[in-house]
Amino acid sequence: MRITLVGSRHFGVTTLNMLREHGVSIVRVVVADAEDRLAATAKAAGIEVAVQANPKLVVASEIAPDTDLIITAHSHARIGQDALAAAKLGGIGYHPSLLPRHRGKAAVEWTIKEGDPIAGGTIYHLADRMDAGAIAAQDWCFVRKGETARELWERALAPLGLKLLADVVDYAKVHKALPSKTQDEQFATSAPSLS
Repeated sequence: MRITLVGSRHFGVTTLNMLREHGVSIVRVVVADAEDRLAATAKAAGIEVAVQANPKLVVASEIAPDTDLIITAHSHARIGQDALAAAKLGGIGYHPSLLPRHRGKAAVEWTIKEGDPIAGGTIYHLADRMDAGAIAAQDWCFVRKGETARELWERALAPLGLKLLADVVDYAKVHKALPSKTQDEQFATSAPSLS
């Protein structure tokens, strides 16, 4: 399976490392910033790196030829429809909430702010609407009393994201397709800015 990874920062690097351990071929890494640690890690591993022309949008020309699946890992860029069409299976991303709850940025912060006793993570199909594509995998965890968003992310949600991504990639390798369950819009929330 040929993967184009779009991402940044620490979660992008840990996703890259997890994918390398799962026997897939990472054919290109796409980043918004050439100085990002994901770009440096990919270059050190001999993986081609492309820098987005527009940091808010990934286009088809930035996706490696013959890509089977696009995976996003800590990317705030929208993956254009032309880019999704360039990959045989389209694309998936990890969102640190139980979608459709807490769509948008700052999902972990909103989990804490809302006092949710349960948090979770979702692997979802990339689509036109942000965080609104079909669910490929989902799991949950408890939120500890007094836990900060960063503590929750580091303790539970980042590891959960890696596990769920690995599960979906393994499924796709076997079935040549992605699991898919439509999000139930009656439970959708969209977090406004925290500022």
